[in-house]
Amino acid sequence: FPLSLCPSLCCQCGVPIPPNPANMCVGCLRAQVDITEGIPKQGTVHFCKQCERYLQPPGTWIQCALESRELLALCLKKIKASLSKVRLIDAGFIWTEPHSKRLKLKLTVQKEVINGAVLQQVFVVEYVVQSQMCEDCHRIEAKDFWKAVVQVRQKTVHKKTFYYLEQLILKHRLHQNTLRIKEIHDGLDFYYSSKQHAQKMVDFLQCTVPSRSKSSQRLISHDIHSNVYNYKSTFSVEIVPICKDNVVCLSPKLAQSLGNMSQICVCIRVTSTIHLIDPRTLQIAEIDGNTYWRHPFNSLFHPKQLEEFIIMDINRVHEKKKGAGAGARSNKHTLAEAWVRKTSELDTDHQYFCSTHLGHILNPGDLVLGFDLANCNLNDEFANKMNPQHIPDVVLIKKSYDRSKRQRRRNWKLKELERDREATDTDDERQYQDFLEDLEEDETIRKNVNIYRNADIPVESDTDDDGAPRISLAEMLEDLHISQDATGGEGAEMLT
Repeated sequence: FPLSLCPSLCCQCGVPIPPNPANMCVGCLRAQVDITEGIPKQGTVHFCKQCERYLQPPGTWIQCALESRELLALCLKKIKASLSKVRLIDAGFIWTEPHSKRLKLKLTVQKEVINGAVLQQVFVVEYVVQSQMCEDCHRIEAKDFWKAVVQVRQKTVHKKTFYYLEQLILKHRLHQNTLRIKEIHDGLDFYYSSKQHAQKMVDFLQCTVPSRSKSSQRLISHDIHSNVYNYKSTFSVEIVPICKDNVVCLSPKLAQSLGNMSQICVCIRVTSTIHLIDPRTLQIAEIDGNTYWRHPFNSLFHPKQLEEFIIMDINRVHEKKKGAGAGARSNKHTLAEAWVRKTSELDTDHQYFCSTHLGHILNPGDLVLGFDLANCNLNDEFANKMNPQHIPDVVLIKKSYDRSKRQRRRNWKLKELERDREATDTDDERQYQDFLEDLEEDETIRKNVNIYRNADIPVESDTDDDGAPRISLAEMLEDLHISQDATGGEGAEMLT
């Protein structure tokens, strides 16, 4: 037989073994040499329960699933220095109960030992998962620890623009990076942990609503050794003080630049621009934020000054000659001339004549809300200089419906931002109902808002319909509710 096939005896225990450079059996070799010596068998991994991330030293937090390659790499990095003396052959997780706060790694290593013999060994490293809150979550929990704030303000009585802005923020998920949202009487404050997130919100507001902004910063601390400055930044955003259904008086120069419009106009919508309509000619115009701040104007009335009128007679005007240099006209409205009477003056014969842009929805006997310009004192710079003959007696704003009936059959709902509120009053609820009615009446605004079906309110038939605008089911979204009891056990964990 060849010499290499002849069995030899272990020099320690005398057991016959195949020849090897160490001349020892595997058991005696392992008893003499431990190749895992110096490799820690226990360790610690830090885990943030808020954001479910693991700490990768020195200061990076990464997202890892249980028994994933990313988590395996993170655990191996903790013993990387010790593994440099051996050759790592295989590594994998040993299953542990998810809530046991333990991670077990099964490692297979090789190392050259006595006289060039290569020894392979399998061992287990156990990691204890310790909870530690990361810096981002700490700032969120502290609430007062912020580096930038966006102060959004609008000097108006009505909050329609803010309700619309809230829905846009929810739809585009701009509220995810906020540490805190605080509501005050004339606006909202958004707090952020970084200046970049605040600047992103300011850019979004300038693209969404007509506004202007300015910024400032305050020095908090300064490290003279590393030349690092710590600032707190403040962004102030002012939205134009004009809301939907406001009656405004333009300056003569602005009215002329918009196609010789009448100075008395109605704001029919506020999106990224102010949409105005001339109730006498149906001429429309859009004013952006820059144009408004160059030629500012104010609302002539507050929403509380709306009065209820009844249509006595109405005649639709099919053709109206355009003036010199007139701009575009609205195709969604119909020009009409109407005789109206206040519902508070039904016992008198006093009637008012006016032109209106609501000829497509008004009929004799309908109730309509409007402003009485004939019996009021206008305290406006441009209105006081106008020829009284050019000021209409009444400006009609919108048709009036039974609010309680509309509210009772409204089978949809909106989501709201979680924010620190001041004490809310009944006026806020009334303004919110006005905004909901505006969504039902204006399809253009409705396209920018996520509307969810309210399953608690059944769909009513249209037999008792009084003609009030309603939102169709096709425009509604299903609100997603995931409950752990729906599938139970492991399925619930997968869903959440």
